[in-house]
Amino acid sequence: MSQNTANLDANWRDDALDLSLDYGMQTIAVRAGQHRTDEGEHAEPIFTTSSYVYESAADAAAHFDGGKTGNVYSRHTNPSVRTFERRLAALENGERAVATASGMGAILTMCLAYLKAGDHLLAANQLFGSSIGLFNNYMAKLGIEVSYVDCFDNDAWANAVQPNTKVMYCESPSNPLAQICDIKALSKIARDNEILLVVDNCFATPALQRPLELGADVVIHSATKYLDGQGRVLGGALVGSDALMQEAFAVVRTGGISMSPFNAWVFTKGLETLKLRMQAHCHNANQVAAFLDAHPQVSKVHFSGLTDHPAHALAQAQHHLKDSYGAIMGFEVKASADKDEKAAAWHVIDNTRMISITNNLGDAKTTITHPATTTHFRLTPEARAEAGVKDGLIRLSVGLEDADDIIKDLARGLDSL
Repeated sequence: MSQNTANLDANWRDDALDLSLDYGMQTIAVRAGQHRTDEGEHAEPIFTTSSYVYESAADAAAHFDGGKTGNVYSRHTNPSVRTFERRLAALENGERAVATASGMGAILTMCLAYLKAGDHLLAANQLFGSSIGLFNNYMAKLGIEVSYVDCFDNDAWANAVQPNTKVMYCESPSNPLAQICDIKALSKIARDNEILLVVDNCFATPALQRPLELGADVVIHSATKYLDGQGRVLGGALVGSDALMQEAFAVVRTGGISMSPFNAWVFTKGLETLKLRMQAHCHNANQVAAFLDAHPQVSKVHFSGLTDHPAHALAQAQHHLKDSYGAIMGFEVKASADKDEKAAAWHVIDNTRMISITNNLGDAKTTITHPATTTHFRLTPEARAEAGVKDGLIRLSVGLEDADDIIKDLARGLDSL
């Protein structure tokens, strides 16, 4: 990381909202990180420029060699992107955030920043299919060893640590089963072995959970999901200490895994309503989960808000909003007289009239998908089985429609099996 980029980041901390005054989350979500120009605009502007103009050749040289602070090139220094990064870092209670072009871009950045040939990556086996594909197909190609353990089993994590383990990686809640990891327990294992603990916080968001406060070293986001909240643009981010984010930033700067200014502006505006939206999502999800849990054609509901879920108490402890367990759930549909589990799941999906059949999630609109044939179809049957992705499993992302309407839409298919 160049010295002038470090200085620029330091200057960006001096914003209109003094975070030392201990503001609440909603205030931070609306106010933190804003950059104002001499025009005195109230709303955050979009800086749609690829480069910046210097006063002279000497001025340009001073920007590049670190003698003078300022923007250099929008691949790595853009005011709109910086505003989003600062606001997200404040919400996660991290020292710094680094924005990327997508959620998978953030995970790739993490791998390239903290792993090298000969290292070992230890991950939960309950992960998004593309994350598993990245680890197995590309990190392995670079000479990085990868192994998986059950996210629930803390002893399995501890026993799987090797002398060359450098990163422990998990999603909590996970995709698509919304399983919960004990972040405090995993952070102790990581700390005792001088390993980085990286937690994907995409499903909970800082509105419900702040992994850094539970001992994680790095938080990962697919901003595409709840941070935007309306399915408009792609983006990702990493949050952590200044030192760790400097390493991540170097990858983004050199590799060009950069977020666009427009997308950053959309995410910044999305953060303003994040807590309010997540409260409404969770309220709806609790009602939908209760309906599914009671339906005779549903064999199992994967949702930590249900009192008989094995991680219910853990989710209550880790999520700082009362009765809030996220809005992603998986539910398994029973086979019927004329349909196997896959056909029964497709029947439920195809009989919806309002819910969107799409692989995205974290949207104001409720979405539904069949993981075994979409998000996890590239995995081998054995890998899907290990991840708990059965043929009868449906993933539901509960949106902001009236909960009764979501339930009625699901009942159309379930009641006709």
